[in-house]
Formats: sequence, structure tokens, C-alpha cells
Amino acid sequence: MVILKENPLLKDFQEYILESGIELGFDKLTGIQRCLMLWEELGELFKSVRKYEKIKIDKNSKVDSIEDELADVFKQVCAIANYFKIDLEKAFIEKEKKNIWRWK
Repeated sequence: MVILKENPLLKDFQEYILESGIELGFDKLTGIQRCLMLWEELGELFKSVRKYEKIKIDKNSKVDSIEDELADVFKQVCAIANYFKIDLEKAFIEKEKKNIWRWK
């Protein structure tokens, strides 16, 4: 069983998700399948936000906390990055260099 390091960095999360995904058989998924899983998690996040904002939802719906759903979204984003061999930390830093001028 893979264990996440104490005080993990972003690369540690990516490595943990990669290794735990192999253990659970998720390493066989395609990029499209991973994106569909992210889409599903986003839907669950939106439902949690709707509940929090007191917007009507199906009373029979199982709704987890926003925190839990954000964690699931983060996990899927890391899994997609791993699939495409993207270092998320590096990608974020490089993208922020481009974005810095957009909002000034």
C-alpha cells in the first residue's frame, strides 16, 4: 500500500496518485477516460456547492462536503497530468508567467 509523504509537495501528490493508481488498476485508463472521471468529480463538486448555497437538489442525492469533492477533483487533475507526463508544478509556474500580465 502506497503512503503519501508527510508534508508533501505537489510532485509528491502526483507520485502518490500515480503509484496508488497502479495498485488499484487505474493505470490502464486512457486520457479520455481520465477526463470523464474529472468531469464526474466536477459534477459532484457543483452539487456540494449547490447544497452549501441552499440551492435545491434531489433530496435522495448523496452529497459529500465541498472539501471532499475538491480533493477528488485535485486527484483527477493530478492523474491526468501523470497520464500526459506533465509536471504540474512546472506547468503552473510557466502558465502564471504568461497570466501575470492578463489581469493588470
